[in-house]
Order: sequence, then structure tokens, then C-alpha cells
Amino acid sequence: MTLSTTSAFALPERLAAKAAPALIAADEEHFAGLAGSLAQSIAELSAHLDAERKAPAGKGRQAVDRDDAIHRLSSRLRALRRFSLDSCLGRMVYANGDTVYVGRFGLTDGAKTRLLVDWRSPAAEPFFGATHANPMGLVSRRRYRWADGRVSDYWDEVFDADEFAGHAAALDDQSAFIASLGSSRSPRMRDVLGTIQADQDAIIRAGAAGVLVVDGGPGTGKTVVALHRTAYLRYADPRLARGRGGVLFVGPHEPYLGYVADVLPHLGEEDVQTCTLRDLVPEGAGAARETDPAVARLKSSARLVGAMEAAVRFYEEPPTTAMTVEDVTVTAADWAEAFAVPDPGTPHHEARDQVWAELLAVLAGRSEVGEAELGRDRDLRAAFGRAWPVLQATDLVADLWSVPAYLRRCAPWLSAAEIRALQRPYPRAWTVEDLPLLDAARRLLGDPRAAGRERRRAAAVAAGQAGMDRVVEDLIASNEYDDGEGLMTMLRQQDLREVLAEGGAPPAAGPDLLAGPFAHVVVDEAQELTDAEWQMLLSRCPSRSFTVVGDRAQARHGFTGSWAERLGRAGLDRITLASLTVNYRTPSEVMAEAEPVIRAVLPDANVPTSIRSSGIPVRHGRVAELDAILDEWLAGHAEGTACVIGHRPFRSRERIRSLTPELAKGLEFDLVVLIDPASFGDGVEGAVDRYVAMTRATRQLVVLTD
Repeated sequence: MTLSTTSAFALPERLAAKAAPALIAADEEHFAGLAGSLAQSIAELSAHLDAERKAPAGKGRQAVDRDDAIHRLSSRLRALRRFSLDSCLGRMVYANGDTVYVGRFGLTDGAKTRLLVDWRSPAAEPFFGATHANPMGLVSRRRYRWADGRVSDYWDEVFDADEFAGHAAALDDQSAFIASLGSSRSPRMRDVLGTIQADQDAIIRAGAAGVLVVDGGPGTGKTVVALHRTAYLRYADPRLARGRGGVLFVGPHEPYLGYVADVLPHLGEEDVQTCTLRDLVPEGAGAARETDPAVARLKSSARLVGAMEAAVRFYEEPPTTAMTVEDVTVTAADWAEAFAVPDPGTPHHEARDQVWAELLAVLAGRSEVGEAELGRDRDLRAAFGRAWPVLQATDLVADLWSVPAYLRRCAPWLSAAEIRALQRPYPRAWTVEDLPLLDAARRLLGDPRAAGRERRRAAAVAAGQAGMDRVVEDLIASNEYDDGEGLMTMLRQQDLREVLAEGGAPPAAGPDLLAGPFAHVVVDEAQELTDAEWQMLLSRCPSRSFTVVGDRAQARHGFTGSWAERLGRAGLDRITLASLTVNYRTPSEVMAEAEPVIRAVLPDANVPTSIRSSGIPVRHGRVAELDAILDEWLAGHAEGTACVIGHRPFRSRERIRSLTPELAKGLEFDLVVLIDPASFGDGVEGAVDRYVAMTRATRQLVVLTD
């Protein structure tokens, strides 16, 4: 039951005191203006977008500008249509009486009056950052909770004691944020923008230069910070804008990416590339984990990734013997001269084309035949193919695991025993640990077909240009077609002819959206990355601008040393550390049992302090009770999600998932049921898996054993 069907407020009967006109009249007036402005903005943007789409595309800079305008207008229109009044997060009242409303995006009315300030703007910072110790000029702050486009609840926080009486009915014994923690979980991460806390906001708004490490235990909001920081940096840092590098967001596994999939689009960011490390190479989808820990350690070193350069250079050796082609002798000096042409760092296949072109030019200078005829010589082509062959990344890496002499040449520091350990009967049975090596090999090789595609495209454009020139000249010469609109004059313009000619050329190959370079990379659950895996990301971010989010105590294979030491070893510097120490998610009942689990193997673990209690003690039982426990929970909870975590197969059903401890990382559920946690293993890995699994629970934890 609500108090009104026409108001922007749909408060339940139990909150009748909050519906007093003295408390909400100003909001009602503001929301009415906001609704009108939203409708007007949508209409104007729609008209502007239609006009841009109907305008001539042009070419070059003009075409790029038009595409950018269409993209910008489309994104803005989607944001306005996705939200209505619920685009407003809350309001701030300053000591001078000014009231500022904070929204998901900025909005003004026809008179240029600011109705909403963008949450990422400096003007909105007090909404998230003000505390009683530092109110940042505010006397009060209001946060709204929305449901179906109407306010279902709101909370006032007063920073000036003189204002207390006027807000008494709206004050609560819990803040909006704490109140939201008890709500049911869903398969997708809930919208938490309006409840970001001051410690989280300070990290979100930190600059993008260098590496910012966000270290925090379970429930501290690391993922919330990572996602909202991504959106903030896209807004605040021009280097990260569309077309200028952009941002790559890396998560630990596919269930995680599915869980957070809605967050960035709801923040208006639709151009951020999201992936797991497996997604960076084609072989990642089917790769298994390396079963031999010693081999996994060897493959996880950055040094072995660096050996891929030697693996490629092995196939770039100029011949040392002379040969005769047509009427000219090709000497060792000729080969050496051509092989020296590419600049250092040029990918193998791009350099191959440069070397071939230089070799033909050198020989043509001493020959009576031209470059084209020399280039068709079968013996010369065969010799060049042996000296600088077309290579595949998979062949290079597979050869390392099947040809000991090749591995010894590329990685001479390996011992004979290590080389033997790395050999495989099935070298193309790819593992996760092979992925950084495959990625490095592809980067060093480049695309062997790129040059050919570009030559074919250039030839098609040239042929189209010649044909178009003939048609245009015939039309102009005939003087039989003149529409009075200046068409003949337009046809005489070279730019138009080029546009028409390019229209018949084959389309350029689509870019690899994950290849980079990116201006900034955000990595969640970064404590799991090996030195080799860091190389995959470093190669995509030349600026070395990273947000690194993780918890050393949740590293399954241990995390010795500090973040600075680990990242420095991987090749990163200019490192700033920010810590999150408050556990907003996990009830104190659960943390009381989870903390001893991790401290037993990691005494200095960053275990955060839980600030909430669910009132539900951890339940222990037998595995045979599983179905009954789940049925009981489903019957008593119409909303929410549960997860059975363990290594035993369990058939998922509606609102109940089944995951391994590793795939549960980064997720959260109302009910978590651990199946035989002792079977998770011994040592650090087993303890971390138990700790991570236990701390996924936001309300209740059940531990079942045989």
C-alpha cells in the first residue's frame, strides 16, 4: 500500500511519517521539473541523431567526426531512456542553503538551470565523501531508494545539529548503505551507485597515473570500486576517452563477468572492453590447468615469456652462401643488407614484407630485369621462405615442448632437468600456463595476412579510382547530364571521386578489440596473476597505467612479499597502495568462523572488520541434509540466490547455483552451503578456497560434512 499514486514517492504505510509535505515537497517540485526536462532532452536528442544519420558520411576526418557524433548521441539517448526519475541518486544541502541534486548523468533544463550534477563531477564529490569529521560544507545529505521508477524509501544524514529536528522523521538507525546490505541478492550485481561510501569514493576518484593497488579483504567493496572507478576515469581523464585508448577491464572468470555485466552499461559506459585472461588468446577457451606444479612454476615466469623473442629470431637468419637469380648473383652481403632494414621491434611478418621488398630493390639495381620478374623467381622465393618463413604462434610454442634443442637455444638458463620436465607427448594440449607464451608469440609475429589484405585493398581502390575517373570524364565530356544542382562541379572534385572509388573496395579486417593498446587496465582478483600473465596485460598498456584490485589472503597459490615487490617483478613501478578494511557484506557471524581458517596459514592476512550482523548463526550438518536445507530456504525466501560450493557435482536449479571454490571468487549469495570443505585441500590453497567460499555469504552460511 502506498500513500499516493501520483507522487514520485511510493512509500509504504510503515513509512508514513516520511511522506510529510515538509519533508518531500521540495523533492516533488524538483522531480516534476526533472521529468519534463528528461522528456524534452529525449525528443531533442532523437531529432539530432536522426539528422546526423541522414547527413552525408564524408570521408577522412569528416567521417570520423560524424561517427563519433552518432556514437555520442546514441549513448546519451540510451542513458536517458534507461532511467527516468531514478537517475537521481540523492541531494545535498549546503550551509548557504544551496541544494544540489546528484544523478547518474548531468542534466539541465531549457533555462540552463542545473537539475542534476553528474556523480563523477567534482561538484558531486561531497555526496559520497562527506563525513561527520569532514562534512565538506554540507548540513545534510539525502539518499533515495528507487523501485519501478518511484522512491520507495529515503534516508537523511545530518551534519549540523541545528538541522536535526527538521529531518527527525527521515533519520534512520541505519544509513542507506547499511540498510541495502540486507536486501536479497540476484544473479546480477545490484546497482549500488547511490550508496558508495567515503573510503570507496576516495579510491574511485584517484588519478590514473601509474599503478593504484586496491587491497581489501572479502566484502570491502573491491569490485564495486573497480567498476565505478572505471566509469569515473572514462569521464574524468581525456586520455581514456573513446578513440584515445580506452579501458580494458579484466575479471577472474566467466561467472564473474556475467555477474557484473550490467554495472558499466548502467553507468553509461558501453565501450569498455571486459574479458578474462583466457579471452586474450583463441586457445584460452579450451585450455586446462597444468597438473604438474613444477612445470606450472616454470611456465609462469616472465623470463620464459621473454624467450619467445629468441624463438622468433631463430627464424630470421640471412643466408651465408651466394646464389644466382636470372642475371644477377645474390651475395651474403645482399641478404644481410635486406635483413637489416626493419626497425627493432617490428613484428616478424611485417618485417618480412620489408625485407623482401628491399632484397628485390637491391637486386634490381644490378639486373636488367625488373623487381616484378625477380620476385617471381621460384628459387629466390624458396630461399627467402627458408631464411624468413611465415610462422604460426602455435607451432613456435609447440616446438618448445617437443624439441629440446630448440628450447635450450631459446632459454639457455634452464637446466637439463627443467627442459626434460617441459617436454610433452602432446605439445598442443594447451594449458592455462601456455597462454602467455602463445600471446607473446602472436604479438612478436604479427598478422601474416595483413600485408596481403592491404595490398589487395589498395589495388581495388586504385582500380576503382581509374574506372571512376573514366566514367566521370565521359559524363563531363558529354555535357548531356546537367541537373542544375551542381552535380558536374561535384564530380570534378577529386575527394568525391576517391569516396566513390573506396566504396567498391573490400572492407578492412575488423580489429581485435582486446589487442590494445589501452590507456588504462583494471584488473580484479589480481592476486592470482602470475608474472607471465602480467606480461599479457603489460603488452596491451604501454602507459603502465593500471588499477590493480585484490586481496593477498585470497591468492590460491600464496602471495609472498608485498604488492610492490610482486608488481615490480612483473615490470610495473610508480605503485600507490590503498587499503579497504571495512567488511560491508559478510555478517559478523560468518566472519567469526572464516577468520581462523585463513589466519591458520596466513597470520598477517588483511581480514576486514565486519560492521553488520545477520542474527543467523553458522549452521553445521551432514551432506545428506542438503536437499532439505535448500527446500527449506526456498520455501522461506521468495527472493534471493543461494550457492552450493564444493567439488562434488550438484544440479543447479532456479535461484540455486553450484560452483567450485575457484569459480565462486568475486561473487556473493544470500545463502552459501559448503560441501565437505575439508576436501578442498591442504596448505594455503585449501585454506584460501575455504575462506573465499565462506565469505561469499551475505546472510547465512551452512557447512555440511560427510
